[in-house]
Amino acid sequence: MARVEWQRAWQDALYGADGFYRDARGPAGHFTTATHGRTGAVLAGALVALAREHDLTRVVDVGAGRGELLAHLHAVAPDLHLTGVDVVDAGEVQAGLPPGCGWVRSTGGAALPEDLTGLDDALVVAHEWLDVVPCVVAQVDDDGVLRHVEVDGATGSEALGQPVGGDDLAWAREHWPTTTPGDRVEVGLARDRAWSTLLSRLHHGVAVAVDYAHRAGERPAGGTLAAYREGRTVTPVPDGSCDLTAHVAMDTLDHDELLDQRTALRGLGVDGSTPPHDLALREPQAYLRALELSSAAAALTAPGGFGDFLWAVKRVG
Repeated sequence: MARVEWQRAWQDALYGADGFYRDARGPAGHFTTATHGRTGAVLAGALVALAREHDLTRVVDVGAGRGELLAHLHAVAPDLHLTGVDVVDAGEVQAGLPPGCGWVRSTGGAALPEDLTGLDDALVVAHEWLDVVPCVVAQVDDDGVLRHVEVDGATGSEALGQPVGGDDLAWAREHWPTTTPGDRVEVGLARDRAWSTLLSRLHHGVAVAVDYAHRAGERPAGGTLAAYREGRTVTPVPDGSCDLTAHVAMDTLDHDELLDQRTALRGLGVDGSTPPHDLALREPQAYLRALELSSAAAALTAPGGFGDFLWAVKRVG
């Protein structure tokens, strides 16, 4: 099989006719995110607090998977108008959407549906969306030239292709400069543009991107491209059998605030503290419920895990 540039292979592998995200099981069939289970319930509570803080009446979940976060949001605040955006039809969301929840199908990747527009009084959440927006993967050759990395879609074997040029090269020089042979660069221009397009659809409200990320001065020399299948890390092969993801250069996104998840969640009332022990004596069931939530909050703020996510927050209008 002929090699193609990683960005193209990545797009086809995730969002093509037989792409990974078309799988009937959905992402939850392969891995757990912070939107699932008890952590999802705590995250939803924090997002509702953020919506209330800004008097917003709607939440739009971009990259909604199979509606897991939407279900948690409805449980916390059934008065909010909810909309999910993902690559499957509403009828393919196995768990079922909350009553009255809207759904917009996208083509996947950086493209957003044309009818996702005119959003007012909305909290727009892009939770682990940008890390699966395919981007240019490049590597510095022995002469210090940044070149596209090409990949065989069947085996994952790689080779260096044409030099990176144009806007992608300009982005790399500004945000991820390196001339060290062997260094890899994941050019974030496609993510920046996807985020800007999303912001352009929001007339009034707040947009939040939450993701695995890095900032200037912390770019990993070897890049972050990774793959997951059925809960395990596997070799990145763009054949549709695994998730493909790369961390986001979050500081290059248009934002008003950039903060780690620990700080963001604590500012929204999530602290992970253990419930008082006397509650266990007075109301054992209430204590167990509170303990579950505090454990989930601790997981969401833990160093080395979800707590290291970055939040890019942008207020519009």
